[in-house]
Amino acid sequence: MGCALSGSGITPGKTVPESKRHSLAESQMASKAGLEHGSDRPGAVPFPLADTQKERIQESWRILHDNIARVGIIVFIRLFETHPECKDVFFLFRDIDDLQQLKMNKELRAHGLRVMSFIEKSVARLDQEDKLEQLAFELGRSHYRYNAPPKYYEYVGIQFISTVQPILKERWTPEVEEAWQSLFKYLMAAMKQGYYEEEEKSGSIQSLALRKPGTGSILNSI
Repeated sequence: MGCALSGSGITPGKTVPESKRHSLAESQMASKAGLEHGSDRPGAVPFPLADTQKERIQESWRILHDNIARVGIIVFIRLFETHPECKDVFFLFRDIDDLQQLKMNKELRAHGLRVMSFIEKSVARLDQEDKLEQLAFELGRSHYRYNAPPKYYEYVGIQFISTVQPILKERWTPEVEEAWQSLFKYLMAAMKQGYYEEEEKSGSIQSLALRKPGTGSILNSI
């Protein structure tokens, strides 16, 4: 897989101003049209984090690590409070309206832990940009198969940041918040790219499956 800078117009090894890195990441997320299709590798999402931002994320994660189960539950409870339509994606507990009951739901707890595990793996790969991008890209592909559309992805990052602020207390600074926001924007951009590529592949496969070899006609006997 190519590095995270490929296709961005940036020469690897050169320092990029932070403002430019942020604008590149945001523009990559701005629309589906900005994503590259037809490739098995990501390689088009510019990496927005400076070394100091990586350090801030790593330091704050060390504090959060002991609370990941609780954080995972709170993130999704708040997500369902602010965006109840998100529950439609989760067939195992989408019919549970009582938020207190949801807090005790084993499936919700397990999903919250999986999301925290993804964040933990992302933090561990901050110095391995291509592996980090591939991790998020593949998660986006799997979310297409789960029928979880990209419009929900950014909500999780917002709720994560809101949840961890009171845990970190005075250690939560504007600089720490900016670093986490930049990381989530990057991850969501790579996930969206994976989702749309999987969607495109799936559409192509279905189209081919409906055609008889050599005729192009639609199969009518199944």
